[in-house]
Amino acid sequence: MLRLQQRSFLLRCCSPKTTTTAVLSAREKSVWAEEAGHPSERNVDLQSKIPFARAKVGPFFQDRPRLTNMYLEDVTLRSYLKRVMPKEVLQAITPDLERFGHRVATDIGDLGRECELNPPYLKQYDAWGQRTDEVVTCQAWRTLHDISAEEGIIAIPYEREFGQWSRLYQVAKLHMFNPASGLYSCPLAMTDGATKVAESVGDSVLLERAYPHLVSRNPAEFWTSGQWMTERRGGSDVADGTETLAVLQDDGTHRLYGYKWFSSATDADMTLTLARVMDDSGEVVQGTRGLSLFYLETRDSSGQLNNIQVQRLKNKLGTKQLPTGELLLDGAVAHKISDEGRGVAAIANMLTISRIHNSLMASGCARRLLNLARDYSTKRRVFGKLICEHPLHMQTLSRLETETRGATLLVLEVGRLLGLQDCKMASDQDELMLRLITPITKLYTAKQAIAVCSEGLESFGGQGYIEDTGLPTFLRDAQVLSIWEGTTNVLSHDVLRSLVKTKGAVLQAFYSDTTTRLKQAAVKDNLRPSCQAVEFALQKTMTFAQKAANQDPGILEVAARDFSYSLARIYIGVLMLEHASWDQASSTDSTAAVRWCRQDLCPVVTGDEAGYYGKEGMAQDTALVMEGYQGVSSAL
Repeated sequence: MLRLQQRSFLLRCCSPKTTTTAVLSAREKSVWAEEAGHPSERNVDLQSKIPFARAKVGPFFQDRPRLTNMYLEDVTLRSYLKRVMPKEVLQAITPDLERFGHRVATDIGDLGRECELNPPYLKQYDAWGQRTDEVVTCQAWRTLHDISAEEGIIAIPYEREFGQWSRLYQVAKLHMFNPASGLYSCPLAMTDGATKVAESVGDSVLLERAYPHLVSRNPAEFWTSGQWMTERRGGSDVADGTETLAVLQDDGTHRLYGYKWFSSATDADMTLTLARVMDDSGEVVQGTRGLSLFYLETRDSSGQLNNIQVQRLKNKLGTKQLPTGELLLDGAVAHKISDEGRGVAAIANMLTISRIHNSLMASGCARRLLNLARDYSTKRRVFGKLICEHPLHMQTLSRLETETRGATLLVLEVGRLLGLQDCKMASDQDELMLRLITPITKLYTAKQAIAVCSEGLESFGGQGYIEDTGLPTFLRDAQVLSIWEGTTNVLSHDVLRSLVKTKGAVLQAFYSDTTTRLKQAAVKDNLRPSCQAVEFALQKTMTFAQKAANQDPGILEVAARDFSYSLARIYIGVLMLEHASWDQASSTDSTAAVRWCRQDLCPVVTGDEAGYYGKEGMAQDTALVMEGYQGVSSAL
């Protein structure tokens, strides 16, 4: 550049009368041209042969993974439905499932991505200083509301066009819809739960005012529901953590006063919530016996919030598409829909439904990400060949596939049981199995989803860590599945609670169900060793439960997590073996079942033999965790 400036200076200094012409050499012309920003002819020719010169970024661009049809490509979903559903029902719903399978892979998936890129925000005041507490959502979120209504995501199981199979029809659609929905699946889970509660409690106000909206296929009429239970003092501990008060009014309604700490689907049309009824002297009953269930609409007839203030929206690790807020109830008008003090019992159906939806998100996320990873393996070439041609890569994906097939069979079986309950066709054993398997399914599939999503991202290499691909959303959103609707430990204790409340009947039902299925599967020679392995694990787990029941209650409590894992692994193994023994099963069904059964199926027995649950083991747990702790704890 300095040389160019010097030459310019000399030319400017030449006398106008001077007839001498500056003659530059070819090399000087090249230098002059390049310094002026114009490549010489020689370098232009060279640059045409260099892929990364100037504005070019190279000739190679990696093809991105794509989905085609989430129904046609889900062999486990399709074969399960074919095996258990009546032929005429499956024929009737298959066109819709095929059509919907394409939608969730295309336009619905695009809308879900748009929700991720345009998260909701809170506009608390208008331009004139009036408080509005407007939760602003993107157009894609509102479109997903309309799609949910039109597709009958909530309506299908309550229309009961196909009787007991209507619920399984809905479950199949949710399995595909949830991971594509931009978390619109969350308000739908609570809407489904509220609809189930409306049927079960039979409250006239809820049935007349809300129910028609909850099951509507008309987007203009369709309502979503919230589930406002968590407060500052308690997450899952609603018995001691609920501080919201309900004051009876002359017209028979109540006004609610409280602070709801974690309220998902803040933009819902209605909600169910727990509160303590205050008597004439201003006293309330503490504990579970003091909780009643209330129905409230979030806005009044003029469209204003029902004495609700949205204090803020939560800044979460994932599920950023979903507006989750802190709400102050300052005299919100509500209707009591349970007997006084029976709120927890009345809302139990809502918890069952929302936990099943949580499980469907887990199985659906695993399937969707694995399908993307499979497609990518046929497009990404490294070390001289496609990664689908690398045996180690395919081994890794096959392990994820085995987990995903097991999770899918588990949630579909729970859906089948729920369908029987919906139509009042469930036997006593069916009811007991649903009570036990629901928390087990939720806690175990959540852990499976996190593991599959983490490993699944790794299968994309560096692209799995790049936000622009949309892939990291899978892992961030999956992490919530083990937290929402009860953490793993909370649900493990719920499993124990089911044993205590039924006096062991749920465990007897589990034993009867599993042994019956194993006998049917054991007729296949190639499955018999695996059936024997599962039966052995079942017997050892039952022996542990009987032994622990006669010992210190603290032993079973600290073993609750491993105990629940044992039941989950055993039952998934049973379902996979049963599916593989079907006369139309594929060879891969057998492969997946046999591989599943080679793991430790009863970790609770392994832990017991290692002394993890005794006093010494518990003391070692505390010592390991607290060593080096500098804080002050009154508990130690």
